[in-house]
Amino acid sequence: MKSFTFCLALTAITAYLSAQPLVNIIPEPVYVKVQSGSLVLNSSYSIEDNSNTFTGEIAIFKEQVKELLPFSFSEAKSKKKIQLLLNLTLEHPEAYFLTIYKNGIVIEGSQAGVFYGLQSLLQLISANAKKNSISVELPLVSIEDHPGYAWRGMHLDVCRHFFTKEEVKKYLDYLALHKLNTFHWHLTEDQGWRIEIKKYPLLTSIGSKRSGTIVGPYSTTALSDNIPHEGFYTQEDIREVVTYASARHITVVPEIEMPGHALAALSAYPEFSCTGGPFTPAFTWGVFDDVFCAGNDATFSFLQDVLAEVIPLFPGKYIHIGGDECPKTRWKTCTKCQQRMKDENLKDEHDLQSYFIKRMESFINSKGKQIIGWDEILEGGLAPNASVMSWQGTMGGIAAARLQHNVVMSPGQPCYFDHYQVKEKEKEPLAFGGFNSL
Repeated sequence: MKSFTFCLALTAITAYLSAQPLVNIIPEPVYVKVQSGSLVLNSSYSIEDNSNTFTGEIAIFKEQVKELLPFSFSEAKSKKKIQLLLNLTLEHPEAYFLTIYKNGIVIEGSQAGVFYGLQSLLQLISANAKKNSISVELPLVSIEDHPGYAWRGMHLDVCRHFFTKEEVKKYLDYLALHKLNTFHWHLTEDQGWRIEIKKYPLLTSIGSKRSGTIVGPYSTTALSDNIPHEGFYTQEDIREVVTYASARHITVVPEIEMPGHALAALSAYPEFSCTGGPFTPAFTWGVFDDVFCAGNDATFSFLQDVLAEVIPLFPGKYIHIGGDECPKTRWKTCTKCQQRMKDENLKDEHDLQSYFIKRMESFINSKGKQIIGWDEILEGGLAPNASVMSWQGTMGGIAAARLQHNVVMSPGQPCYFDHYQVKEKEKEPLAFGGFNSL
């Protein structure tokens, strides 16, 4: 009898839980308290912003809700309301409080915090919305939340595979929904140069176009599909995307690769290489020996001209300068590079890379920005104000942190999404290789 009673109790609990609206928020909030009961959200609700601070956040939220539910919020003031309260006294600048009562919703925080509170509310609506319903039942819940990290980012490589401006905006929507606040936009590579530079038009007329793309898994003998691949963003496109991101409290960090991964740029302007070319944008992946010449002052003038056009487009603090996977093969036989090493008393080519990065950092600092680079910028000594993005594991990030530099941890395992998600590779689309399960 006791066993039977216990089973009945479990059944009753299960039935009660399944009847309750879902609390399903990613990332998991710091504190969640669920009360019994629910609120029915419908078109009789208005959104109230007495501080007139959240106009943009409200507009975005309304558009997001329209994709889930066939109703619009009331434009007239209502007793039933979603109340947005500005609070600039919270310890964490992106923190928020979200409370759902029986007949109303309150979200409190800074402008960014209220935006994230609305995104949590959107996730609650999404988890509980029923198709074609003109209302949604939400749990009565109190949520307190703040982020654990100041930089919460995603990277997008548009060089190996070009994404349109509208696709980039959709990507930003996904970032915003999950409260990610940094968009790392990888704009130049061996396989394509994707940003308009008015002083150097060949970067896009030549460097943004390649003859094809690798077929099948990566190998040095891989064939091309011979299907031309091209695309780039005008400076006006860039401004539009940056504005779109900013409205969603996302900072855009552009990556302009140097001194390696430069084949697309050198295809357009081979005079900035060690050999003079000719070159073509790569159709395969990998690491290529032809990089920017570190012994040629014209190389630095070129890159400074490029950055002089890039920097005003991005209001954020950082410019990503790459710095990864730069072979020293050409530098070892280049008379200009060897003379630079002699003139600057550099002991080897790793020191030459450090010289390159530090020289570019000085220019970028002069424009009021700071550099961030992949962990290879540690080679030969780290530039004075540089931040490090650690991708080859965690050791580079640890080393940089011990030197009192800011670090973004992005180790290939588990942070890269271009690996297989299951060990049975035949069950998935083609990936870079390796195994990184969700």
